[in-house]
Amino acid sequence: MGKRAELDAVVVGGGHNGLVAAALLARAGLSVTVLERRDRVGGAVASSSPFPGVGARLSRYSYLLSLFPAPLLQALGVSLELRPRRIAAYVPDGDGGLLLSDDEDRARLSMTAIAGDPNEFEAWQSFHRMLREVARRVFPTLTEPLRSRAELRALIGDEAAWRALFDEPLSAVIERTFSSDLIRGVVLTDALIGMFAAADDPELRQNRCFLYHVIGNGTGRWDVPVGGMGALSDALAACCRGAGAQLKTGTEVVSIETDGGAAEVHCADGQRLSARRVLACVAPVVLSRLLGEPATDPAPEGSQLKLNMVLTRLPKLRDPAVSPADAFAGTFRVGEGYAAIQRAFDEASAGVIPTVPPFEVYCHSLTDATILSAELRAAGAQTLSLFAMHMPARLFAGDAASAKQDAVAATLRSMNSALAERIEDCLWLDEDGSPCIEALTPPEIEDELGMPGGHIFHRDLTWPYAESDEEVGQWGVETDYPNVWICGAGARRGGAVSGIPGHNAARAVLEAEARS
Repeated sequence: MGKRAELDAVVVGGGHNGLVAAALLARAGLSVTVLERRDRVGGAVASSSPFPGVGARLSRYSYLLSLFPAPLLQALGVSLELRPRRIAAYVPDGDGGLLLSDDEDRARLSMTAIAGDPNEFEAWQSFHRMLREVARRVFPTLTEPLRSRAELRALIGDEAAWRALFDEPLSAVIERTFSSDLIRGVVLTDALIGMFAAADDPELRQNRCFLYHVIGNGTGRWDVPVGGMGALSDALAACCRGAGAQLKTGTEVVSIETDGGAAEVHCADGQRLSARRVLACVAPVVLSRLLGEPATDPAPEGSQLKLNMVLTRLPKLRDPAVSPADAFAGTFRVGEGYAAIQRAFDEASAGVIPTVPPFEVYCHSLTDATILSAELRAAGAQTLSLFAMHMPARLFAGDAASAKQDAVAATLRSMNSALAERIEDCLWLDEDGSPCIEALTPPEIEDELGMPGGHIFHRDLTWPYAESDEEVGQWGVETDYPNVWICGAGARRGGAVSGIPGHNAARAVLEAEARS
């Protein structure tokens, strides 16, 4: 450890945050190497073609963009077209449904018909005005040094909003604001993506998840990246290479040694890289293992089932008033009534696959057909990406294959309840004659991406403020070692596809460089 470091920085893990950090550091003149276990960088943001002979480039793990700061994309020189979705959501309800679109009159009529109360739409509008104001104030702070809780509260300047989002379980504001069970469930869903929690969880994990889902770029809007999520990871990788960073794939890191001043990174193939600084784009529990230390966080547990599909055409709906092109242009939500979501949580808590899994699904190809080959476009093919909630990793701990089969069957039954035909009858066939449907459980996500427990946020999301006096003014990426930082989704203000932890880790390193 006493010998001179060969590199300024080693980034362990080539996910999108690791690429952001590497690009920023290399542009600042540091020598940087990124080590990635898989055969390609990008992690959960990479795109691929999982079905043999089918020219569809799918975002298998992550789907839409909201939290990646536009100024950060600009600073990196990443030119990525983001298209808004003309429909926000469609929620089937029996032979009808709720359609939320940019057309305010149409949305008002739809919500009033569902709720039976014209005041419900006014409550919806008022609630989302409050969220937009919180987003406008909070989002810029995510790429700044951490404020204290009191400072963030003062910045928001709205005690009712603070109480609703930061102080009391989200269930309280949902239940006092909305009367419709379906509307309550639609609002709650943003608090449960990737989390296994109830609406009234006293630990407020659902509140933290909800907050990150509604503040992206100060608007909370979720957009479609043209070319798929892989267009982002490919652009970030090109940015790294253009700045002089070295990207090594197929290189698994097995341990990290550091004395606080210099570090040595050991790889499974026998390579040893010496560096002054290490940035870990891995989960906190993985970093603890690499450092040879006991983990201080509880074991992460993901809670989702992901289905990726290629269809010959969009399925017909039970609702005659809404076209499939409208229903699937936004987020198609099923089983998301407030009581239904709680039933699914109770069933999963009892160790059984939910009878009616709540889920969200959207069709990337309706907004961006570039992910399809010319053959698929000419044939009218479409893609669907489905995210089923309340599917915790514990459900797949025994007979994983059987549990997966049951989970997929329950999810497809849930979907078919909203359709006038079976979704299975609309699936494209690959070159082997197999239906184009891929299912990914939390254990499979862990195996493929190295996310412990298949947790897409690496651990429970944290509040976007300092939770101790020592953290105030820090970046939320620091560890017990002055030359090791965490730059993945498990950092404070991490989670989702944002690049924020990568940016913040790079800023922390550059500040350390300036002090040394």
